[in-house]
Amino acid sequence: METTGTGIVTESTGSRYVILAEDGRRLETRLRGRLRLNDSRTTNPVAVGDRVRYEETPGGVTVTGIEPRRNYLIRRASNLSKEAHVIASNLDRALIVATLFAPVTNTEFIDRFLVTCEAYGIPAAIVLNKLDLATERPEELETFLAIYESAGYRVYPVSALTGEGLPALREVLRGRSTLLTGNSGAGKSSLVKALVPGADVRIERISDYHHKGMHTTTFARMYPLEGGGSITDTPGIKGFGLVDIAPGEVFRYFPEFMHRAPECQYYNCTHTHEPGCAVRAAVERGDIAPQRYISYLKLLDEDGKYRQ
Repeated sequence: METTGTGIVTESTGSRYVILAEDGRRLETRLRGRLRLNDSRTTNPVAVGDRVRYEETPGGVTVTGIEPRRNYLIRRASNLSKEAHVIASNLDRALIVATLFAPVTNTEFIDRFLVTCEAYGIPAAIVLNKLDLATERPEELETFLAIYESAGYRVYPVSALTGEGLPALREVLRGRSTLLTGNSGAGKSSLVKALVPGADVRIERISDYHHKGMHTTTFARMYPLEGGGSITDTPGIKGFGLVDIAPGEVFRYFPEFMHRAPECQYYNCTHTHEPGCAVRAAVERGDIAPQRYISYLKLLDEDGKYRQ
């Protein structure tokens, strides 16, 4: 006997998918062959958060189609890679988990994530984890907050260890479909464990030799939240390559640049060398963080696509 239905993908390993069916069952599925070849530009035709159609037979469950996505977040694994990876889809919000210490999260990595969220229409914010360590050097904490709050982003300082800041974060997550991503070692798994009691996640120590995180999450998984909503935990990533963002459009995805761009002397200002550039003037005054401007310049020159 054959039955059909729809469900939401809650786990993805790249070869195995688990969907939450409308009747509440969790079904382990495989993809129909043509779906694997449907989008050769991405490494994964189906992502966590996708609403899919499935076919159930005595031989197992097969995903037969994917409903249109309202949004998705995508990245290239490295600057040399031509393939892209869909991290998750149908999101209400995306949060990047960053740390000031053990390990240090590079601001350029954060900016690449934020630019991608802006480009793909996903509201983004920053969770600054390991606040218990950051408070030992308050000047660095203040600098970090100033960089991103002046750019228009909300920063949530928290400590998965002590619980500080978690009540406010829970309110942000309530009733929403939220992605958590970040470098290995930033504490995503610890946060998931704190936010979803009983969650099946592994937590390991930071590498003493490299002072970097050790991969604990090996595939994307969605966890339901008490009171509604869900969080999707993803494997720690080292790089965040941009996809389908032309150099001339990059400034549009820096909110603080867009706010000042209309004041530039030239309508097609690249904000790199032109006289009368309001963006560069704001950087010189300290109204735009120099770290953000440096990230912008590096993104312009990604893969050698841009030259003055």
